[in-house]
Amino acid sequence: MLRHLSCSNVPGPLSHLAVLDLSRVLAGPWCTQHLADLGATVWKIERPGSGDDTRAWGPPYLKDAHGRDTSEAAYYLACNRGKHSVAVDFTKPEGQAIVRELALQADVLVENYKVGGLARFGLDHASLAVPNPRLVYCSITGFGQDGPSAERAGYDFIIQGMTGFMSVTGERDDLPGGGPQKAGVAITDLVTGLFAATGILAALAERERTGRGRHVDACLFDSAVAMMTVMNLNYLVTGRAPGRLGNAHPNIVPYQVFACADGHLILAVGNDGQFAKFCEAAGVAAWAADPRFARNADRVRHRGTLVPMVAEVVRTKRQREWLELLEPLGVPCGPINPIDRVFDEPQLAARGLKLDLPHPLAGSVPQVGFPLLLDGQRSDAAMPPPLLGQHTAQVLKERLGYDDARIADLVSRGVVAA
Repeated sequence: MLRHLSCSNVPGPLSHLAVLDLSRVLAGPWCTQHLADLGATVWKIERPGSGDDTRAWGPPYLKDAHGRDTSEAAYYLACNRGKHSVAVDFTKPEGQAIVRELALQADVLVENYKVGGLARFGLDHASLAVPNPRLVYCSITGFGQDGPSAERAGYDFIIQGMTGFMSVTGERDDLPGGGPQKAGVAITDLVTGLFAATGILAALAERERTGRGRHVDACLFDSAVAMMTVMNLNYLVTGRAPGRLGNAHPNIVPYQVFACADGHLILAVGNDGQFAKFCEAAGVAAWAADPRFARNADRVRHRGTLVPMVAEVVRTKRQREWLELLEPLGVPCGPINPIDRVFDEPQLAARGLKLDLPHPLAGSVPQVGFPLLLDGQRSDAAMPPPLLGQHTAQVLKERLGYDDARIADLVSRGVVAA
C-alpha cells in the first residue's frame, strides 16, 4: 500500500527554487500554491493592512477552538498553502526596492496585474529581466499581453460566457430549467493557473540549457478557449456550433444523468461493449443487437429514441442496486455526491487527500492536498496559509539582511507590516 508523505519529510522537486508571488485572488495564487506544494519557497507579497482581496471574501471563515470566526476566509485558505506572507507597500519607493531585491534572488515571479500595471513601479518584466536574466516571469491576465482586449479586466464569469463554455453548459432551452449555466467553481481561473504552472515549469526546464528565463504570458481567455477541446473540434469540422445538452454528451450515448427509484445515477457508457453489458444487466439484451443502437454512432443518431427507453429502465431500481449491478461488470456509473459525502468517500481517505495543518489562530486548518503523487509520495506543503505579514521580518532578515532597527523604521512608516 502506498504511503502518502508530505514535503516536511521528503523535499519536493522544486525545493531549490524561490518564487516571488505578486498575484491575488485565484488564478495566480492557485498556480503558486502548486509550486509551493512541489517544494518551492514562495514569498507572497501583500498589501499591509488588507492583503490579498480574498482574505475578506467571507463568510465562511476559519473558526477558532471556541467556534468563533477568525480573520481567515475559506476562499483565501483554499489557494495559499505553503507560502510566506510578506506585507510590503510597493506603491512606495522603499517598498519597490524591497520587491526588486527579492526579485534578484527569485527564480520565478508570478503577477496578475493589468497589462503594464507594474511598469510604473519598476516591477514589470522588462525592468526585472535585465538585472536577473534567469528570472522566469509569469504574467496572468484576462486577455493576454496584446490584442484588442488586452486592456480589459478579466473575470471568470465573463470569460465563461465569452469563450463558449456557457453555450454548452446547462439544460436545453426547450426543457424546464433550460438556459446557459456557469460552472459551480471558477473554472477558467483554475485552468489558467494550471496552464501558467505548466509554462513556468517549461521555462525552468529550458533555463537549464540556456541560462535565461522567459516571459510566460498566460490568460483566462486563451485558457478557456483551449479548455473547450472537443466542442471546438465539433464546431471546426462541421461548421455548426454545438448547443446545450444538459447532462448529456454530444458524442456518446447513453452518457448522462438518469433518475432512478430513489435519486439519480450517472450512466457513462463509453463503448459498444459496455452498452451490451448494460443491456444484459438491465434485462434488455435485444437493444444491443438493434441496428439503431448497436454502434455508438447509431445511438447518437437515435438519441431521441434510446434515451427515453434507458430512462424508463433506470427508474425501476434504486441507485445502490444499479451501482452494485453495473460496477462489477465494468459499466461506468456513479452517484452525484454532495460535498459532505465526497469527504466520506473511502477512496479520498485512502489517497490522503484531506490534510490538517497547524494554524496559529485555529489550532489547525483543513486542506485538500496536491493531487499528484511522485513515486508514491504526495508532496504537500507543510505550512498552512499564512497570516497577513506573518513572515515579513523573517524574510527581510534572512534573505535581505535587514536588521531589527531598519525593519522597525519601515513598519513605523507603513512601508511594511510585520
